[in-house]
Formats: sequence, structure tokens, C-alpha cells
Amino acid sequence: EVQLVESGGGLVQAGGSLRLSCATSGFTFDDYTIGWFRQAPGKEREGVGCISNPDGSTYYVDSVKGRFTISSDKEKKSVYLHMNSLKPEDTAVYYCASLLFEAYREIGLRAADFGSWGQGTQVTVSA
Repeated sequence: EVQLVESGGGLVQAGGSLRLSCATSGFTFDDYTIGWFRQAPGKEREGVGCISNPDGSTYYVDSVKGRFTISSDKEKKSVYLHMNSLKPEDTAVYYCASLLFEAYREIGLRAADFGSWGQGTQVTVSA
């Protein structure tokens, strides 16, 4: 059974940092790109970034470039989202997911291109 489990969310002040974890099981971790998405109340789910385990490359949306970093630990089959200089607008439920259709380099991150999803972890950034 494919599983992705996020953890590490919480309440942090603006300017602070958090590290989210995505623990995976049930599939060949090294073969997959893992993405991070977020969804704020009343808004659509939006992509944050992703990491390709086959080649180690990363991709970020403009709003988080320079602040967020994604890393992968193949031994632990886990992906991490390191978030720095957090802003109140980063407040959302954060999800990780495994990529099914690779088109993000051309058209950006789309939730529909990702298959299995975790349950999400809440991040709240206070002003």
C-alpha cells in the first residue's frame, strides 16, 4: 500500500523556520519525484516545489524561491521541506504527493499530475 505521511507542521512567527517531513512507503522511492503542495482556507491547492529522486533536481514556484528548500533522504525514504523566512501568507495545510505525469518543468506543478497524497500538516504563521 502506497503511503505518504506528513509531519512537522505547527505555529511559528513570521520570519521563523519550520521543517516538514514526508515519510513514504509502499513504492520504489528512488524512482519517483515527490512534490509539496499547500492549500489555504478558501483557496485552491497550489504547488510549492518538488524533488526528483532519480536525478536529484529540484523545482520551486516563484513565491517560495530562496526561502524554501526540498531535500530527500533515500535511506529513510523521506522528503523534507525546509521553510525559512516564513510569512503569514504561507499559512496553509501542506501536502506531499508522488508524481505520475512529468510535465511540471513545462507547465508548472499541477495537483492532477500527482497520484498518491498524504493527509497534510497544518502550518500557521503569525504576524
